[in-house]
Amino acid sequence: MDGRERVTAAFEALPRRDFLPAHQVGRADVDAPLSIGYRATNSQPSTVAAMLTLLDPQPGETVLDVGAGSGWTTALLGHLVGPAGQVVGVDVVPQLVQRARSVLSRSGMIWAQVEVAPHGVLGWPAGAPYRRVLVSAMATELPLTLVDQLADEGRMVIPVAGRMLVVERHADEVTTRAAPGYYRFVPLLVDD
Repeated sequence: MDGRERVTAAFEALPRRDFLPAHQVGRADVDAPLSIGYRATNSQPSTVAAMLTLLDPQPGETVLDVGAGSGWTTALLGHLVGPAGQVVGVDVVPQLVQRARSVLSRSGMIWAQVEVAPHGVLGWPAGAPYRRVLVSAMATELPLTLVDQLADEGRMVIPVAGRMLVVERHADEVTTRAAPGYYRFVPLLVDD
């Protein structure tokens, strides 16, 4: 099964509607970002699929999900890495984290968790290094604190100034390439 097929299987196993607030469930099939409260959104499904395909998480890998919001991407990543892997989702909004934890607990994926981002810290350095990092919020420039959390041979997918970047680390060398297209996301914030 190739990367796209694996992502499609994850979408089928974990429907978006299960991660939306009640007032948005009827719009779950709309290919658009949906408000989940607290100035956050559940990202557009086609964008999530593209990001996950670029990220290419493999079974058994450790993954950081920055801007976990509803917990949907954390769950999708959990499905993709399986029980031999580990996924840590982080968000700055405690209420969203609580809701995401509740939904994730019903999935049975004990290897996927969502945490409140530490005060003034970007990412989850305590679990670093990560083989994969997914960022679902727009940065104005590439955040080196997240690059530092990447493992050797690791990959990060992050929207930066409207472009989707694929960042790879090979020892001390970091390379970036932009995927086609332009994107809009809520801003990447650090709780300070």
